[in-house]
Amino acid sequence: MTNNPYYRNGDEFDSSSIPQGPPQGFSNDYFEPPPFGPPPGAGLPPIAPPPGFSPPIPAWQVGPGGIRNCLFSNTYVWLRNGRSFWFFPTFIGRQVIVGYRWRRRRGWTYHFLNPNEILSYQCF
Repeated sequence: MTNNPYYRNGDEFDSSSIPQGPPQGFSNDYFEPPPFGPPPGAGLPPIAPPPGFSPPIPAWQVGPGGIRNCLFSNTYVWLRNGRSFWFFPTFIGRQVIVGYRWRRRRGWTYHFLNPNEILSYQCF
């Protein structure tokens, strides 16, 4: 192993030539765990609570198609599992809808939705 720069005299390990810490010009911030809560750019939650009523389920808006029109609006969502709630979408993708869900005791909380779980919705 005479060509290995980390060994001298055949068997002795020399750690003095191994770089320590991040390269010059870089910080250790990259290796810290991400902060809790919504990621940057996710949009801010609404300031006020949603309307104080639960609307009847509309027969004409079935599935998640067209929910892009509800971006940054109070939206009542009905899921296929029977649950329903107020939602404030801030990002709508093909496989995920991101925003804030209204919870009576905690207010607006960051929430993800699978578009395939949506039975119906209504924007306000």
